[in-house]
Amino acid sequence: MRVALVSETWTPEINGVAHTLGHLAQYLVTRGVTLQLVRPRPQQGGREGRAERDVQVRAFSLPGYAGVYVGAPDWRRLSRLWRQSRPDVVYIATEGPLGWAALATARHLAIPVVGGFHTNFDQYAANYHLRALSGLVTAGLRYFHNRCRLTLVPTHVQAERLRQRGFHHVDVLGRGIDAGRFSPSWRDAQLRAHWGADDHRPVALYAGRLAAEKNTRLLVRAIREMQHVQPDVIPVLVGDGPERQRLERQLPDAVFTGFLTGEALAQHYASADMFLFPSHSETYGNVVPEAMASGLPVVAFDQAAASELITDGGEGRLIDATADDSFVQAAVDLCLQPASRARMGRAAREKVAHQSWDLIGERFFTYLTLTAQETQHALTTPSHV
Repeated sequence: MRVALVSETWTPEINGVAHTLGHLAQYLVTRGVTLQLVRPRPQQGGREGRAERDVQVRAFSLPGYAGVYVGAPDWRRLSRLWRQSRPDVVYIATEGPLGWAALATARHLAIPVVGGFHTNFDQYAANYHLRALSGLVTAGLRYFHNRCRLTLVPTHVQAERLRQRGFHHVDVLGRGIDAGRFSPSWRDAQLRAHWGADDHRPVALYAGRLAAEKNTRLLVRAIREMQHVQPDVIPVLVGDGPERQRLERQLPDAVFTGFLTGEALAQHYASADMFLFPSHSETYGNVVPEAMASGLPVVAFDQAAASELITDGGEGRLIDATADDSFVQAAVDLCLQPASRARMGRAAREKVAHQSWDLIGERFFTYLTLTAQETQHALTTPSHV
């Protein structure tokens, strides 16, 4: 089977979409799938060695969002590629210009399309003071995904939300976790000493983009309240983005690491004591199970991955999506309760330790295979009038 993956982002870019696609692509290769990759030309160059074809279109940056690029809608190039080397199914991970061009081209050539709902762009509109456009964005996303044979979302809550908004043919594809890579065994006393932490000074970690859609204003508020009741708490922020300079001014005592990967990221998770995740914009939020696998209790809203993985008081604190005050209070309480942090952290690790990417990859492979087979059957079965 030949599968074309279309995405506006790919490794080594650091975000949830690229992270997920990297795992899914790796699994498809192990199943003998021939991959095509269609993406914007990466800023650092390079090719994807796992793909039969790595088609790179012109990239341009999003206004007001430095470091984020989308691909030009190169219909002619896509049409030429898929006429010469026709995929059995196309998976479109992003609804940017390149994704829309891929959808139109695939439909014109009668190639089945599976769409991935990886990003809540309607929520992003509200975060960037464009709330009046969120309804229009939702309508556009609905139009896009209802022209796919299937749309895959990461949680059951998200699937039901989309169905209620008129999205058709929605199913669930969860996310996995590498419980060897993310583990309490990576806890590093030297790293904690570098932060100024000992066994009695709690470290509160955040990991993700430092951007408005991650609700960084609430993150600042929670950290300040924690510092008020326990002045020796050490905030560590892993990531980068357009809000970093503002956050550095507002949290002068925090540790800012920039983006981290590999062992360094695993060590930072495992060397902390609790994880704060105030975002409302996630479709999943891979950082939540990463923190849990590392043995951290999580404070998060009852949305996305947290709603599926956390029970309030079990693996962390699960807060109603409208209750900012409750989020802050939960962060403060957990900061003051080392025994609760330890108990919840053990439960968090146990909850996610067996959710492997191979299991998710096999489900993805099955969805793609069934979609391709159903389309082939429809094309070869005589119609009767």
